[in-house]
Amino acid sequence: MADIFDETVLCSRCGKKMGKVCIDKNGFRMRALECKKCGKYIYHPIDTEEYKKFQELKRRPFNVKLRMVGNSYAISIPREIIELEREMDKAMARQMERMNKIVKLMLEEPGKLSLFFTAPKEKGKEERREE
Repeated sequence: MADIFDETVLCSRCGKKMGKVCIDKNGFRMRALECKKCGKYIYHPIDTEEYKKFQELKRRPFNVKLRMVGNSYAISIPREIIELEREMDKAMARQMERMNKIVKLMLEEPGKLSLFFTAPKEKGKEERREE
């Protein structure tokens, strides 16, 4: 199936050719077309849908059990979170199926832990990269 982002797209505001860019929006990588003249963006529809799923999961609280395993404690990560992570990074999904995945766990403040599947990025920072 052909992807609209593989075609030449002209900006509806100024009529100039739009270029492919990759935008990091709150840690979520999104493909987009950008008009260099007027600054308009068109986000890839698949990435937009995945971002909506991400936002819904982000607002949803999960109740998980804390279990004793040997001398350590363990929690289960809900399937929805792992599936979203796999969609975001297909290469990571292949790695997780072949071996145990090492993740980064950090104590942010008393009562708050953060789990990172990849290297943590600065919060609230949007990054734009041309493709």
